[in-house]
Amino acid sequence: MTAAPPAPFTPAVAREAAAIRIRDLVKRYGALKAVRGIRVEVKEGEIFGLIGPDGAGKTSTFQIAAGVMEATSGSVEIFGAQARQARAQTGYLTQNFSLYPDLTVDENIRYIGDLRRVPKADIAARGRRYLQMFDMDRFASRLAGQLSGGMKQKLALACALVPEPRVLLLDEPTTGVDPVSRREFWDTLAHLAAEGLTILLATPYLDEAERCHRVALMHQGEIHELGTPGELRARLGARRMELRTSNLALAEETLSPMAGPGQEIIDVQRFGDRLDLLVPHPDIALPMVERSLNAAGLAIQETLLDDPTLENTFVARLRALGEEIHDEPFPGHHSHSDRRGQVAVGASRLTKQFGSFTAVHEVSLEVHYGEIYGLLGANGAGKTTIIKMLCGLLDPTSGGVQLAGRTEELRSTEVRQRIGYMSQKFSLYNDLSIEENLEFFAGVYGVPGEEREEKKRWVLAFSGLEGREKQLTGSLPQGWKQRVAFGAAIMHEPRVLFLDEPTSGVDPLARRSFWKMINRLADAGTAILVTTHYLEEAEQCNRLGMMVAGELVAEGTPTAIKAAQEGHLIEFVTDQPQRALDLLKNDTDRWRVSLFGDRLHIITNENAVTGERIYREKLAAAGINVISAKPGRFSLEDVFIAVVEKARLQGKVGSED
Repeated sequence: MTAAPPAPFTPAVAREAAAIRIRDLVKRYGALKAVRGIRVEVKEGEIFGLIGPDGAGKTSTFQIAAGVMEATSGSVEIFGAQARQARAQTGYLTQNFSLYPDLTVDENIRYIGDLRRVPKADIAARGRRYLQMFDMDRFASRLAGQLSGGMKQKLALACALVPEPRVLLLDEPTTGVDPVSRREFWDTLAHLAAEGLTILLATPYLDEAERCHRVALMHQGEIHELGTPGELRARLGARRMELRTSNLALAEETLSPMAGPGQEIIDVQRFGDRLDLLVPHPDIALPMVERSLNAAGLAIQETLLDDPTLENTFVARLRALGEEIHDEPFPGHHSHSDRRGQVAVGASRLTKQFGSFTAVHEVSLEVHYGEIYGLLGANGAGKTTIIKMLCGLLDPTSGGVQLAGRTEELRSTEVRQRIGYMSQKFSLYNDLSIEENLEFFAGVYGVPGEEREEKKRWVLAFSGLEGREKQLTGSLPQGWKQRVAFGAAIMHEPRVLFLDEPTSGVDPLARRSFWKMINRLADAGTAILVTTHYLEEAEQCNRLGMMVAGELVAEGTPTAIKAAQEGHLIEFVTDQPQRALDLLKNDTDRWRVSLFGDRLHIITNENAVTGERIYREKLAAAGINVISAKPGRFSLEDVFIAVVEKARLQGKVGSED
């Protein structure tokens, strides 16, 4: 069955008066046409998401809408005025850190307020209001450079709001922000939108885009899909089939050649303990899958059907447009499969104190060769401190470490060349070219001379940067820089690989490439310990450990951790979603309630039927009409936030508190 080419997309013109009107917008950089005549209208009080891969033209669109860059042709109007003339009504958060690290929280707010000519009394009053809204008023005298990633983003948002703009432009505002802070950030955005603020944002995290009222998919400077998240998922015309079998690597290898646009299997994605198949006709696809797996000697253990995610929709649409996941075969020469199952990384009652502060408290864990272990935690939980101790970069206060077969002399050259480490903050030298960085790390890691050119070519191909090896690394966008850093960390085929937030700021297609490679390394026997703030991504791990305030509080497979969650999740659609959220947050634990666009997720300890009845009655008593209600399934983010909040109720707090 041959896939039909995707039809050109023409968005309908909104009937309501638009807060933002983008008309036939074009932006050229020399011969490069970054934005190609897009038309979009955003309503007042709407949260509108602009999603797309790296290089789609999103940031150019934002800079023109913010009035900091001129369009080549076309226009962006903010409440009827040209964007450059409407800058006083616009707040803009860029991708890069835009605060002054050597000023305090209060000083940053005062500086931005003065810059935007806000009266001093109003700066103080508004600053207090937003800091209290973001639960940051107790940090008013802390230097901005000493804040966690989540707190920096909250402060940047507070600074943008002090002039009280009517439109807020957010270019990937939560990159590097932990899940708890991300949910708080989005709850704040929902409040602001309900008060009439218009929000246009870009995000690489498609679970976040689910929280927008509408989203547009941008690719190569054009809009290809536009609608509510539900409309986009429905247009896909497919279901998501979760499949469990004994050998996921073999199952993926067997089914992937059958998948593609227009086929009975549109997509195959491997997770830590399952495969996800995107299928238009489950009743046709399941017998096909069963026959193929049986021929490969595999039996299906379990299948579950569910709605597709927005990320499924995003990837399927891009593949229909001719985009494919970078899948360059890795030139591997040193398999570690003979060590599979043995302990590669071990911590025994590991503790680290900095003066009177305990960053890590008696953590014990094991990572085996051939396993992907995910370490999850909010900012300040102790993840990076543990990784530094496990790598031998930081001496523990007490407890034992096992690394790549050694329990002592972990800093020796022999051990160094057995491990790879992709740091959260530093991985590459910005003032060196891509080629110079790769040559440097090949030397540090001891890549044999006869393999170096082959490995460097592979990194360039994996990163999509062939022919650009002379480019300064510092000039690369974040997503491309992450790809090069990942490639540099694995050129020497380490036995043990530490990845500290490897896909931060990386778009969904590139993230797929990362995880295909990570899985291949694990299949070849490499032990991998990874941290991530993106909990849909954490589903890719074989096992997970959740940390709170320096302690390991939960451990198991993604499925087992979700299955252990107490209570039930119910999804409500109401006629007053923001008011319903506020009402229920005042009436129950705040972490039990969250808003996703027009859908309210509520976690109840009652059974699903009783819980639905209780919340229907509460909402009806407040004059809020329930349009629909149905049981939902816990996401890993739901479970993580519940674990963190329960630990906080027990008095456990992270270092940022």
